[in-house]
Amino acid sequence: MVDSPAAALTTTGRDECALVVMTPADLAETLRLVSEHQFGAVLEAIGQGVAIFDLRGNELWANARLNQYPAMVRERIRKHCAESGSHGGVLRPRSLSLTTENDQYFDVTITPVSGPQEQNTQFVAVASDVTRARRLQRKMDAIDNAGRELVCVAPDQLAQMDARQRLQLLESKIIRYTRELLLFNNFAIRLLDKKSNKLELVLCSGYPHHAQEIDIYASTENNGISGYVAATGRSYVCPDVRNDPRYLPGIENARSSLTVPLRLHDHVVGIFNIESDRLAAFTEEDRQFAEIFGRYVAIALHILELLVVERFTATGKLADNVIHEITAPVNDILAHATTLMEDYIGHDDLRHRLQAISDNVVLIRDAIRHAARPTGGLLGAKPRVTQSDPVLRDKNILVIDDEDVIRTAVHDVLTKYGGKVELAREGGEALAMIRQRDYDLVISDIKMPNYDGYQIFAAVKNRRPDCPVIFMTGFGYDPSHSIIRARQEGLAAVLYKPFKVDQLLSDVRAALTNSDQPAS
Repeated sequence: MVDSPAAALTTTGRDECALVVMTPADLAETLRLVSEHQFGAVLEAIGQGVAIFDLRGNELWANARLNQYPAMVRERIRKHCAESGSHGGVLRPRSLSLTTENDQYFDVTITPVSGPQEQNTQFVAVASDVTRARRLQRKMDAIDNAGRELVCVAPDQLAQMDARQRLQLLESKIIRYTRELLLFNNFAIRLLDKKSNKLELVLCSGYPHHAQEIDIYASTENNGISGYVAATGRSYVCPDVRNDPRYLPGIENARSSLTVPLRLHDHVVGIFNIESDRLAAFTEEDRQFAEIFGRYVAIALHILELLVVERFTATGKLADNVIHEITAPVNDILAHATTLMEDYIGHDDLRHRLQAISDNVVLIRDAIRHAARPTGGLLGAKPRVTQSDPVLRDKNILVIDDEDVIRTAVHDVLTKYGGKVELAREGGEALAMIRQRDYDLVISDIKMPNYDGYQIFAAVKNRRPDCPVIFMTGFGYDPSHSIIRARQEGLAAVLYKPFKVDQLLSDVRAALTNSDQPAS
């Protein structure tokens, strides 16, 4: 026996009852109490802070969530209710955006509640903690700005740089933004060589030498996480590298890693691998941010490669090719960013930000068109003088490069100055020619199918130790470390494509002159 509906609810909630007997009036009161209890439970369980204020700004009730928010949030709501209530008349819902000293963000909606005579009697305030969403938005904005700077081509700046300086500038930007923006300190970027299917190391930060030396191919088997990502095009978050059989040695004391593909259009052109000495250091957000930044990195590296190859013609074909190749990837970034932002944020001002990204596509395109304007030949200028040069006259020179336009251009220049130039398309052909005759100078690309520059260098020195060798590199990086090894053994010079005619002639003359001098 109990003496009230409230007591009946307590008893039935505690004990199993086969039968409950009460009057109709007590039943109606019990149902009302049940409804209020359920409603209160809902308000306590929802993710927003909810409170009720009177017209003087006095807090009548608040759920636990609101009480967990900073006192500054509740005080701002209270003041707003007091100010609105003092004005009288018909009140309308208001929205507030609040920022605390601790860089927390809250969106608040305050709605007046009318009584039986249609007069406002109370305010209901609903506050949402949007700190995570705002921070995501700011980080997305920062990644977008950093990405635009990566792919921005400044014609005046590039005109004063050779390929090595261009790559160094790009490397410094990528390293800076990866560290400062994404907070990744240990990472490696590898590009996929379509001919060999090998992932060539382009740049890295924090990786020991032995990790840089590992050969990795785009394959799901026996080529680590990077090979798997390159082969499948799927990002890979490894929370504990010690328990993942795919993991290959990277940084010292590695505990977790994140690897995302570098994409151009729908094609994987490389990978972006990040490692940490903490377990489970990478979140789903890190993956999404790395994927977007990786798209910008892929475009920037691709633009640099196209400019380095520098197949300039009088028709400006290269500029059109570059624009054609980057437009779709930049649009891919726009679509990817839009999808990601829709998952997290629903603010109207994003439309303006995304429109700004779209506008920058046009600016990037125009800048590249200007930077890639024809300059009159592969090497920037045709020889103005055609008479024989006494240093080059009758010198036997071998030029090795798998690109026709490079071989032809170098041949034409050196021949006009009196050199006797022979050409080889690849390393095997070159090695056969080197074994058959002596050359006064060998100019070789460092990256060719099946052979690297050091193998050419070693064959030349084995045949004729005093023969100078000059290396050419088409992308400013040296995956086989040919330059480092050959420099220790007397490499004459390195030409970073695209190089000027004057630079070619200067290095050739210096190499031939030094070789003619007797050893001390």
